[in-house]
Amino acid sequence: MALNLFSLGKKQSVPPATAPVSTPVPNVTSTNSSSVDQKSAASSQSIQDIIAPSAVEVDFSHIKIDDVYIRTLFVTGYPRYVSANWLSPLVNFNHSLDISMFVYPSDSKDTLESLRRRIAEMEAEINTDIERGRIPRAATEAGLEDAKVLQSQLVKGAERFFQFSLYISISADSEKELNTSTAQIQSMLASLLIISKIASLSMEDAFKSTLPYCKDKLMLTRNMDTTALSTTFPFTSSELSDNQGILYGVNAHNDSLVIFDRFSLENANMLILATSGAGKSYAVKLEILRSLMFDCQVIILDPENEYEMVTKSVGGNYLSFSTSSQHKINPFQIARPKESTEDEMGYKYLFLMSLLKIMIGQMDPIEEATMNRALVLTYRQKGITEDPATHTLEPPRMEDLYRSLIGMEESVSKTLAARLERFVMGAVKGIFDQQSNIDINAPITVFTLRDTADEIRPIIMFMILDFVWNEVRKNLRKRMLVVDEAWYLMRYEDSAKILQGFVKRARKYYFGVSIISQNVDDFLGSAYGKAIITNSALKLLLKQSSAAINQISEVFYLSQGEKQLLLSAGVGEGIFFAGMNHVAIKIISSADEHALATSKPAEILERQKQEKAQAAAEAASQIQPQLSNS
Repeated sequence: MALNLFSLGKKQSVPPATAPVSTPVPNVTSTNSSSVDQKSAASSQSIQDIIAPSAVEVDFSHIKIDDVYIRTLFVTGYPRYVSANWLSPLVNFNHSLDISMFVYPSDSKDTLESLRRRIAEMEAEINTDIERGRIPRAATEAGLEDAKVLQSQLVKGAERFFQFSLYISISADSEKELNTSTAQIQSMLASLLIISKIASLSMEDAFKSTLPYCKDKLMLTRNMDTTALSTTFPFTSSELSDNQGILYGVNAHNDSLVIFDRFSLENANMLILATSGAGKSYAVKLEILRSLMFDCQVIILDPENEYEMVTKSVGGNYLSFSTSSQHKINPFQIARPKESTEDEMGYKYLFLMSLLKIMIGQMDPIEEATMNRALVLTYRQKGITEDPATHTLEPPRMEDLYRSLIGMEESVSKTLAARLERFVMGAVKGIFDQQSNIDINAPITVFTLRDTADEIRPIIMFMILDFVWNEVRKNLRKRMLVVDEAWYLMRYEDSAKILQGFVKRARKYYFGVSIISQNVDDFLGSAYGKAIITNSALKLLLKQSSAAINQISEVFYLSQGEKQLLLSAGVGEGIFFAGMNHVAIKIISSADEHALATSKPAEILERQKQEKAQAAAEAASQIQPQLSNS
């Protein structure tokens, strides 16, 4: 029996087929005849002709197929004792590998006879050493002990004997990279007490042994009993299922359930990247609905009213922000956590400076100093200082800062006041110049920004983040924050910096942040974005565009097959990362969950029609008894 294991979608190379002998065709001036000849030539090509590489170069220590360098290793030595999943470091190694394992059953009778002879040889060697006054070799004594134990197990029928071979093919884009990767892999194998060799002079047969033929061309085997053999199967990477948590989807390879508790990892943050329409929000809505069953409070920044149906179905708060909305947030409000060693006033000054830079643009050093003095003056006028006892007083508003700048009677302050004026006196006055009146104690609280202009949307999202941060520090509770369309914040350095700090510090407050974006460049092109990726233990990559796939591949160390999977993925299909493990995933939902989570216009319209028809039927059923009574 032969087993061949492959990593997810690794590029498999196929040896070139023998080119068919072609018969010369005389030139014909007729265009139609020429096209017919071309079609005939194309139809005569076999599948092997189509998939075969243009060139294969077999060298002493590697094979070159087109522009890809490939080297195959075979294993000659194994550790004396092995535990379950001892090959996991090899299977999960951070490089594109093709791993083939071949298992051949051995006849017990022949094995016992071979063991008997080997035991006799080792006993004779040990006795000879003792008679000559020499200390027997430790390796011989250990081998004798193992052979006797195995002989006993085989006689009792508790074990069977097998021949086992292990081959590893390494691919790279250059010979230098191939040598580096080979050295790293051999070093890693040596740390597991596995001795590997390069299949020099047999590279072609070695490479063929790792192709999906299940044919062992080298036959470099090692005897192994049932117990040891069972530990070689790499179950660690085939499933990603925890004993507790919520369902994220099914494993695309074996249909096992992907169940995970995000709060069991080193942090509970999650990053979702995909193109528009790939199912990002759909997956997050399902996670929200399932997390509610575990008493997890959810807070959502919703730029496009994506989460209205989910929120209303569970009795959550749906808060709209616009000039006419009754929901307000005062960015000058100071946090009052139950216990805090932080400088709350210093943090508030830093936050307000970042907010004002987004509102009125960048400031030079003189303008920054002037604005800082104006902020301190504004709080002092309300009686608020660094003393925490004063933080319970009513905070100032944006209009108070505007008046402080006017009152400073400096040319710089008046310029700053003029830049700030439209947020105090203009069309958006009602959004930034009111005291906070929001409660986020519901199971779900959604801040929707659909009715706000794109220009001020990042400002409001920034304010909401600060408000949420102040609220979550008041009492410890399992919470999850969803930031949809996070690219609005990543466009500005100050808001990206705050979001990165949010992600870094969320863990200590039992808080998980889910960041959703379709603009991959905003994360991969900035230091703050890369820090967010690093501090997100969970990642979900759905369908990607060809323009972004190479960047994503470099950051997430994807294989060629995984890149292809993301390029060709359907809606709700992709790769799910949890810590060091990742699997191909397909998002699934029940009929009721789908009705709440879908954002397809056709399905929403159909549901609205059904609701209207049901309402009309109920109204008619109530009118009918009244007519009967009259």
